Amino acid sequence: MLPPATASSVPRCSAIASCRRVFDRIAHPDLPAWNALLSAYARLRARDVACATSAADAILELFVRMLSLAIEPNEITLVAVIGACGELGAVSHGVWAHTYAVKRRLAVNCIVATALVEMYAGCGRLDLAEQVFAAASDRDTRCYNAMLHGLAVHGHGRAALSLFDRMHGAGVPVDGVTVLSVMCACAHAGLVDEGLDYFDRMEIEFGTEPRIEHYGCMIDMLSRAGRLNNAEKLIHEMLIVPNAAIYRSLIRACGIHGKLELGEKMIAELMRLEPDDSGNHVLISNFYARTNRWEDAKKVRKEMKSMGIDKNPGSSLVDINGVLHEFLVGDKTHPASKEIYTMVEEIETRLIECGRRSSASSALFDVEEEDKADTLSYHSERLAIAFALIASNPGAPIRIIKNLRVCADCHESAKLVSRVYGREIVMRDRTRFHHFRDGVCSCGDFW
Repeated sequence: MLPPATASSVPRCSAIASCRRVFDRIAHPDLPAWNALLSAYARLRARDVACATSAADAILELFVRMLSLAIEPNEITLVAVIGACGELGAVSHGVWAHTYAVKRRLAVNCIVATALVEMYAGCGRLDLAEQVFAAASDRDTRCYNAMLHGLAVHGHGRAALSLFDRMHGAGVPVDGVTVLSVMCACAHAGLVDEGLDYFDRMEIEFGTEPRIEHYGCMIDMLSRAGRLNNAEKLIHEMLIVPNAAIYRSLIRACGIHGKLELGEKMIAELMRLEPDDSGNHVLISNFYARTNRWEDAKKVRKEMKSMGIDKNPGSSLVDINGVLHEFLVGDKTHPASKEIYTMVEEIETRLIECGRRSSASSALFDVEEEDKADTLSYHSERLAIAFALIASNPGAPIRIIKNLRVCADCHESAKLVSRVYGREIVMRDRTRFHHFRDGVCSCGDFW
């Protein structure tokens, strides 16, 4: 039997809601009807980031219901289900679906293999993704792209470049997604010169025109490497109108590198594009805090409150024995909440004994200074780690999916927890994977 999934919520899309109402009126839906609904949710998951999690939840809920009615799935069903598992980081569910396909001798064709590679890479099991990729008999561009992207987000830059050379040498067509995946691999591994080289070659050698995503990747890579003047120059040279993500990358880097004047220029552009986005206000507040402009940081937070703009809460999913547990910052709704908070306190005590000090600048800026360290202690990933230490088998890897970028303080904490408690922690945040092992992160503190 498939392990239980999280409860589903109705996707915020009128079309899928209408589709679901029609489906629910069918007395005895057959396999094509089930597949049509599952595929509709899968398309919504891929198209709309805001609906991705709820759509993935709905897919797993429908699949469980389908099996309970003795409807035999086929390859189309599995592609939707496997994709949902990758979205939620539900590796136990994904392994079950993969095993089901093998036992029932369903065709693990190129489409299914690609879905499996994406799912395993998205769940932090890059080893299994590589096994599926190696076993695939007919690897097309999408299959290579899935493996390249997996290597990229896990920080395996050199391996991604090697795979791309094999792909290109084998005559597999290269598209814009391929080049973007290679550039992202360079960005996550700090291979700036290599990334610039692929960007320069993409139109002439690979026949692919740069899109906004390619420019965004380049500016993010240059910004995080401290080449802020080069990043600003590229923005001015772009043949496409810059989007908000491009300005956010440069603002974040300006905060890290203390470039106040350039950062404020980019803030003006960002607010012109998206004045009401809560994430932008948080980013700007963080920028001022990093540059020790504390009054400006508080002013931004006050403006958010006066405008009724709420910060998107940080949330983390952790898979324990096939059951997904979700935590929000300061969450006390979990049945084991008392034990979790006791464990948080124990963790903090042990880390302080190891010489750790919290970075108060990573906390919310609209709380009092003495409360900031406590706020950090209750970030969603801290609660997820504490629960995993209580509920999972000793020595088992801890796998966490986070909806936001991990903050510097939680990143440092996770490194120390991996050493003090002897546990590997695999964390997927909004931009990449972090593998914490023996006090070191695979990102090399470059994220």
